[in-house]
Amino acid sequence: MSDRIPPTLTPNPQAKHHSHPFHQSPSNSQNIQDFGSSSSSHPHPTYSSHHNNYNDGNPLAHTSSSPSARNAAFAGYLEPGPYTPKKTKLGNPAPLGSSAFALTTFVLSLINLQTRGVTTQNLVVAVAFAYGGLVQLLAGMWEIAAGNTFGATALASYGGFWISFAILLTPGGFQIAQPYAGEGNKLELAIGFYLIGWFIFTFLLCLLTLHSTVVFSALFFFLWLAFLMLGIAHLVTPNPTSRTAAAVPNVPLTKAGGLFGLLAAFLAWYVAFAGIADASNSFFTVPVWHFPWSEKGREMRKEEGKDV
Repeated sequence: MSDRIPPTLTPNPQAKHHSHPFHQSPSNSQNIQDFGSSSSSHPHPTYSSHHNNYNDGNPLAHTSSSPSARNAAFAGYLEPGPYTPKKTKLGNPAPLGSSAFALTTFVLSLINLQTRGVTTQNLVVAVAFAYGGLVQLLAGMWEIAAGNTFGATALASYGGFWISFAILLTPGGFQIAQPYAGEGNKLELAIGFYLIGWFIFTFLLCLLTLHSTVVFSALFFFLWLAFLMLGIAHLVTPNPTSRTAAAVPNVPLTKAGGLFGLLAAFLAWYVAFAGIADASNSFFTVPVWHFPWSEKGREMRKEEGKDV
């Protein structure tokens, strides 16, 4: 009987050399079938957790027939490298976290683009606290329970970002802006420092996705550009003309950040769909496009060479 093992998101592309107990290579007794084969003895997909679902019918679950097979990078599981699934009853929290990030980023980016003349960001407070913040943070904690260090780091961190951003926007109560009253553009400069910090963090995560898939890496790339544009927009904020006037971040750079944020939001939804869609619930699945230098890309080229 052939076992189909769904891939997940791990920061180490050479998972078989990883010493972490959650990254063990499958035993030689496993007969692992590539995703294109039709010889499985199971005519219908079975339903179980994402780390123990060996016959879920997901055509994106690429595996090798080698005895030392390792799963290919799969954006739907927030794993940037080959990964061996663990036996756990947890579902896949990655689509939930990706969806929470996508919707909150989508709303804020539309406001940054000044869509239909809307420029006030207060509406984002509710979404950032409840969905982008709390729900994404919980998804990150569930990724820790699932043994996915990269997914946990990304989701929990961006969940914390949205909560902290909502705190900045919350009128009254926290009184964060009050000490900057009458100090010109100092508040906007401080927010610029805050955004540049997230730009650096996102850049590090982006580097860890370069052995995964085009979609997954593009998500972090556009998010990285969004933080860069928004950070610079605040850092170049001019002093207001009077002590009572409000300092306004650079509008063209803010709109550029909104555009890149919008692209990141759609890619995050794409990643979420890739992690959920399979033969049991969808008439189609979406491609993830492995990088040619990734392990799966090299395996695919070898298979193409054998077919010639």
